[in-house]
Amino acid sequence: MKQIPFTYDKSEVNRCLLCNDPVCTKACPQKANVGKVLRSLYFDNPLSGAFLLANVDCTYCNAPCEKACVLSKSKPSVEVRNIFMALKEDIKALPEAKLDKVDISTDICGVKLENPFLLSSSVVASTYDMCKRAFEAGWAGAAFKTICNFPQHEASPRFSAIHSHSVSFCGFKNIEQLSDHSVMENMEIFRRLKKEFPNKVIIASIMGQNEQEWTSLATECEKAGASVIECNFSCPNMESSELGITIGQSEEMIEKFTRATKKGTSLPVLAKMTPNITDMVPMAKAAKRGGADGIAAINTINSITGVDLHTLTAEPAVRGKSIIGGYSGPAVKPIALRFISELATCNELKGMHISGMGGIETWEDAMEFILLGSSSLQVTTSVMQYGYRIIDDLIEGMKHYMKGKGIANLKSMIGAAAGSVVGHTSIERDTIVFPIIDQDKCNKCGRCYVSCMDGGHQAIYLDSKTGLPKVDGSKCVGCHLCSLVCPMGCIEKAKKAIKANH
Repeated sequence: MKQIPFTYDKSEVNRCLLCNDPVCTKACPQKANVGKVLRSLYFDNPLSGAFLLANVDCTYCNAPCEKACVLSKSKPSVEVRNIFMALKEDIKALPEAKLDKVDISTDICGVKLENPFLLSSSVVASTYDMCKRAFEAGWAGAAFKTICNFPQHEASPRFSAIHSHSVSFCGFKNIEQLSDHSVMENMEIFRRLKKEFPNKVIIASIMGQNEQEWTSLATECEKAGASVIECNFSCPNMESSELGITIGQSEEMIEKFTRATKKGTSLPVLAKMTPNITDMVPMAKAAKRGGADGIAAINTINSITGVDLHTLTAEPAVRGKSIIGGYSGPAVKPIALRFISELATCNELKGMHISGMGGIETWEDAMEFILLGSSSLQVTTSVMQYGYRIIDDLIEGMKHYMKGKGIANLKSMIGAAAGSVVGHTSIERDTIVFPIIDQDKCNKCGRCYVSCMDGGHQAIYLDSKTGLPKVDGSKCVGCHLCSLVCPMGCIEKAKKAIKANH
């Protein structure tokens, strides 16, 4: 299936609030699942949205879905009709989607996963009811919120965020700790889930205060039905300075506690790593020496998301004070991918499973982790924001992509892009790839001109007659800042690279 240059207005789609029970769907006279289509477009899965519109014709519709839109109470409604008309135009010749032969199953050290998507150890996987609903929605498994033998004392409020478009946030901070249920209560949850969902994978995240606790917790979790053990060496929010992130910053402690965990179980053991270090590879090697079968990365990044300019208190404020907490969400994805790449390309870690996490929101994010070496994927922040329902577009989007590329098996994609990341001395630096500006698509806003003049190499000028931007080849160095700031997407890379003059 060829890749389609979709022309619907993504910025308009991003205005959608992704309602729990979309009134736009109820208002559609053709019974189209309007809310699900918009959600698929929101999460960069237009093919799934397109197929839902296969028998829908908006040509002569007066758009009652827009009149029903909850935004209409205070703002313009989402322009559903225009979005759907553009989508229908793009897919006129779209072939039938046959995704049944696309295999996205994978495994964790031999433990089979029906798809690569797991809930990561956090509030999203902290009760029986939550995991049950997630499993029923289609998640392959869950890393249960970290189990421990010591009491938790949580703060309130405990979250803050940095927002992007609409009401969505791109960065999220939490100061939450571990499971507040007893070990006995959590083991009963494991037993119930294992009995009702025998094909789902339960990853038991654990944290002990000493070697004996790491060993005993691993033993208890295996008895209760866990499929994998994950050692939480990385929580940044612990009250005790001897736990969580402190362990993850010490090779000696990682090795010791991994070995203690392996002593108590025959299950695969993953070491969950902190990104709050310069180099994760030595820590991963220490986990391997201790007997770890794989690495889970990354946990959250130490952060302060902002300061309230009225109260002069960092956020989230707890009775006038705050603490450094764990940062997650789409904003951390580039950092997570960097660590995944380094782990996957280390020869001494070859053969170790990598469970990747950190900013996964769309199927495209997921594929990037897979291509750089992750064999399973864990998600929290996007579930906290959008709910378990995102699994539909994660799975469907991934399958549509693979179908379009003629790829039948996800496992063949693991690490396929790992070799594209090289050392600084190995990158080619002798040619220039010039930007090409599509004059027909350009709206003359001048953003490329401003950025090039004030942040680039003064290589773009505005034509005195037409007002359109032009590239001065004698000054352009091919940095492509212009293409990144262009709101119309009308600046592309030249097909031919030019030899640079040195």
